[in-house]
Amino acid sequence: MKLHISNTLLMGAVALLLASCDTDSWNNKLDGFDGDKLPAEVKSINYTLTDGDYANLAANAANVALAGEDKAAQLKAVGTNHYFTDEITAKEYIPNFLSDPDFPYFTLSDGSAIKITYRQAVGLPAEAAAIEAAETYTLTTEDYQYLWGSKTDFVNAFAPSHPAAKHLIDVVSNQFDDNDDGSYLIVNYNVSPQEPQFGAAPAPEPEPEPTPSWTMSSVIGTVVEGSTYEIQGLVTAIATNGYILTDNSGSIFVYMGNGFDATSVALGDQLIVNGAISSYNRGLQVSGSSATVEKAGSQGYTYPEGTTFDGPALDAMLARESPELAYYGTMQGTVRINGVNINIEVAGAETAMGSVYYAPEELRQYLTDGNQVMVKGYVIAIAGSKYVSMVATQVVPANSWRLRKAHLKDVIVPTSTAAAVLYRNGSKWTVLDNADVLTADDYAAMGQKYTNLTAPDDFIPTYLKQKHPYAQAEQEQLVVYNYYASGAATVRCDHYTYDGTNWVKDNGVVEESAQFVRTGGKWMYDPNVTIILPGGKNQEISQLYYQACCDWVFENIDKPLGSTDIKSGMGYVTSYGNNEYYCGTSAYQNDVDLRPAKAREQYPAGYEGMTDEEITALMKRRFETEVMPGALAKLHPEAVPLEGIDVIYTISFVVYDGANTTHTIRFKVVAQGTFEFLDCTWNTPAE
Repeated sequence: MKLHISNTLLMGAVALLLASCDTDSWNNKLDGFDGDKLPAEVKSINYTLTDGDYANLAANAANVALAGEDKAAQLKAVGTNHYFTDEITAKEYIPNFLSDPDFPYFTLSDGSAIKITYRQAVGLPAEAAAIEAAETYTLTTEDYQYLWGSKTDFVNAFAPSHPAAKHLIDVVSNQFDDNDDGSYLIVNYNVSPQEPQFGAAPAPEPEPEPTPSWTMSSVIGTVVEGSTYEIQGLVTAIATNGYILTDNSGSIFVYMGNGFDATSVALGDQLIVNGAISSYNRGLQVSGSSATVEKAGSQGYTYPEGTTFDGPALDAMLARESPELAYYGTMQGTVRINGVNINIEVAGAETAMGSVYYAPEELRQYLTDGNQVMVKGYVIAIAGSKYVSMVATQVVPANSWRLRKAHLKDVIVPTSTAAAVLYRNGSKWTVLDNADVLTADDYAAMGQKYTNLTAPDDFIPTYLKQKHPYAQAEQEQLVVYNYYASGAATVRCDHYTYDGTNWVKDNGVVEESAQFVRTGGKWMYDPNVTIILPGGKNQEISQLYYQACCDWVFENIDKPLGSTDIKSGMGYVTSYGNNEYYCGTSAYQNDVDLRPAKAREQYPAGYEGMTDEEITALMKRRFETEVMPGALAKLHPEAVPLEGIDVIYTISFVVYDGANTTHTIRFKVVAQGTFEFLDCTWNTPAE
């Protein structure tokens, strides 16, 4: 196969070759193109995979079939991480992609060769790739009910009496009792330092320790639409596109939009919010997407008695003329599902209906059509002149509400987010101690607005220093986080080692290259390389190789003879610096000049007493065994031998000895960047 450009260093030649592509090669992407009449298009090109290529390669149907169920997750991870692994190799999975319409040169014909440069993870622990492909699971209300052993007396968090260290495995095993041996799972959960108090007469709760420099404000009750305020308040309810912020004077909805990550805040978070006041559907709100938000800490909170939103109360709210703040209360009725909308039909209401606004998953257990439920939360708006929108804090079946109301105090316990990587070993789950998972609190501490990182290398080493202050040299740690690039967030797992001073990432992702050739309508991996060096002036690829030859002669032959400049003309290299007569290579004429007279003229001392035939034979041997192997070593340092395969570099070149003739020479790769002469068609035996 013919390869005009065979190394990523040769970028100057890439533009020349790509510019030569026939415009017809793109036509079968257009309407009306007859694929059966595709003209033959044989080319040799160099190509580097883009981030989009990895995604398309992972989605390629033939590759999906090749990976099967066993490696499906690993293949998907290649598409998001943008590098190959020992499980999903470039040599196995690139060939199918080269025939995919998503690949720019999928129209190439038999005889074509493509040198692909790609990213490869070298030495990355196998568990890192497996973690990146693992399922991510967030504990649900049902999981916390199982943890606490009650559907009424529970909180959505682990607490001192029910610590995660003791109970997480039990909760996960209850949910994932049939996972395969060797699988991984990323688990997100909440923890609270405060024990919740259940029962008719709970013991008095100690006042929470105040967060330094943070005091609840009294601002919300006086806000005016169009003005900007700093509010220091608590998160008291959460929707999937915002949250309720409460201070000493009232509550208001902070609208974050559809891109909001509801796990980035928790009930009881102490937030300092600087934002403008706007309104929507006759409800005041903070424009959260343009606000600055700082978390100061967290604390407990007891909800007020609130308003009972019965039928007449809901109807009366429809008469609201101006936007109002959010306020807390209870509605009870029948769930009515209308598309994506979750409405509550309240007895006694002539027109109005309640509406549960963007409820997070953990509150949806009982929000099924026809269920009788009690909903507590904050009314924030009147939608469609009929629907009273509420950000819910609790949803329980109506038949359990009387029991619950009799003894359960409406409280928030302060929580923080936590996460762990679990590994299935036989029939048991275990926590992977050497894996850290970034949580919403970690991203916030890093100053990130969203729960992901775009420049992880800037933050993770500092995170590890704080997380593991007593780390010893050579300690290894995996860090799992959300990586944002190209408009999407994906799970990444990086491998770090502590060198005694700093945490150093050693994922071992390197660039590699491999050649693929098209034969019999199929692409296949082929480590052999053919390089065509056209003769004549201004041949860029030929100039590259022959100048490397001239440079080798200057460095290895002329310098020891006393030459100090490649253009000095003192040795075998001429004063032009682009041709030499040690073996005759010329980066000007782009050939091998074997004329004995020109060799004697340039450096008489090198050929004194020799016949023309002897000079020609000597120049040929030098080209075979010294100069071209030296140039190849410089231009192809990535070339390596492969077990069971002879890796051969074949070069077609022009010889001038009064007339132009074309010859072929072959070299075998015997070590990395080392080339051994095999044969040449000018029939000079190798020595």
